[in-house]
Formats: sequence, structure tokens, C-alpha cells
Amino acid sequence: MNPSTDPVLTVVLLIHLLSTAMMTGLIWFVQIVHYPLMARVGSEGFSEYEDAHTKSTTSVVGPLMLLELASAIYLLRLVDQVGWAPPILGLAALAVIWISTAFVQVPCHRILTNGFDSSAHQRLVRTNWIRTVLWSFRSICAAWILIA
Repeated sequence: MNPSTDPVLTVVLLIHLLSTAMMTGLIWFVQIVHYPLMARVGSEGFSEYEDAHTKSTTSVVGPLMLLELASAIYLLRLVDQVGWAPPILGLAALAVIWISTAFVQVPCHRILTNGFDSSAHQRLVRTNWIRTVLWSFRSICAAWILIA
């Protein structure tokens, strides 16, 4: 498969690169700015803030994460052309991101929905580095696939 002769592959490659890059930029913003600032919201109204945060965030990241996953799976077809490392390692990193989200960050957010909890907040900020590093790695893998 050659992106220049396969328009579907070209579109999938672009979707993959853009969705991964967008998630990488977003997760760095969340890690450096947004999550740390949650501690300054104050306890009054924090539950409402957290509820609005999770709903708004899900509406932005949900579609991007689904596009990224679907395109990452599709790009496994390129293993013969680009080698196994970028698509397989990228998909493995994505699996860890999804697992971390479901079993670490989402439970922290559930606790925070009941009101500010310093321990849950600190765990959220600390463990979110898993996703931050892995999405950064995924951006490298996505670029690697594109230039291979």
C-alpha cells in the first residue's frame, strides 16, 4: 500500500496523525495547566465544576480517542511496509492509555465529583504522566509511520 496511490490510506494516515497530535497537545495542556489548577477551584462548587469538566472533556476527547483507535488498528496493515515497531508499539501504547484512563484517571474523577479530595487530585496529577508520556510517544510513532 502506498499512500500516494491509495486515497483511503492517505485519509487514514492523516486522521491518525491529526488525532494523535491533537491528543498529545491536549494531554500536555491538561497535565501542566488544567489538572494542577483544579486545586485552586475551592471546595464550594467543586462538585459542579468537576461534573462540567468531565462532561465537556469527554465530548472533546471521546471522538478523538475513537478516531485514533480505529485508525491505529487500520494502520496495522502497514507492518510489511514500515516494520512492526511504529504501528505495534503505537497501538500497545494506546492500549495502556485506555487502560490507565479507565482504571486510574476515571476513578480519580469519580471521587472528585463528590467534592475536592486532595489525595484523589494528587493521584490524578501524578498518574496522568502515564498518558502524557505515552501520547507523546504515540506522536513519534505516528510521524514515523508517515515518513517511513
